[in-house]
Amino acid sequence: MTVIVILALVALFIGLRLYSVLGERTGHEQQPILKPADPARATPPVAQPAVTQPVPADSADMAFVPTAGPGVRAILAADSNFDVARFLEGAKSAYRMILEAYWKGDLDALRSHVDGHIYDAFAGAVEQRKADGLTLDNRLVTIDQAVISEATLERGVAVVTVRFEADIAAVTRNADGQVVAGSLSDAVQTRDLWAFRRDTGSSDPNWLLIETDEEE
Repeated sequence: MTVIVILALVALFIGLRLYSVLGERTGHEQQPILKPADPARATPPVAQPAVTQPVPADSADMAFVPTAGPGVRAILAADSNFDVARFLEGAKSAYRMILEAYWKGDLDALRSHVDGHIYDAFAGAVEQRKADGLTLDNRLVTIDQAVISEATLERGVAVVTVRFEADIAAVTRNADGQVVAGSLSDAVQTRDLWAFRRDTGSSDPNWLLIETDEEE
């Protein structure tokens, strides 16, 4: 029995000595050397999703055609108050107002918004309608589009041509009020080119209509 106890104590003593030698880290142990990965077995890198640049909401709705760009930029440089979007809104309002005044024969409403030769042409047509006993009962249903098709700046004078696409219901009546041409229930799409002029050095912000034409 005593022999067994002695052997057990010896075994315990030897175990403690081995732990003291093998179990402690001195801080100088050699770090394990990692073998390079086998290229054939390397995991391919995960593809990163492509970054898509945001597209402006109005990129498909250009305010002017590319050929008008240099002229528009020249006007912007000459007149810090010029704003393309605001100009086109004003042009659409002028388009509606001038057409409706012409259809009604209201020459006084036209005079301050159009150039002299344009006024004379409108006035002549109105007088001819009266002489023929005819009246126009037209309706501007909607303006589908208004874009700048041409722009120039010469000696401080800006000229901007706007292409309008609009739906117009046109009716011509005789002195008795009977329809002799057109129909209010059938609007026709029209394409007009109107040129507006303004001296960029003037304090007057209004643009004057100087030319009208139909786009074929």
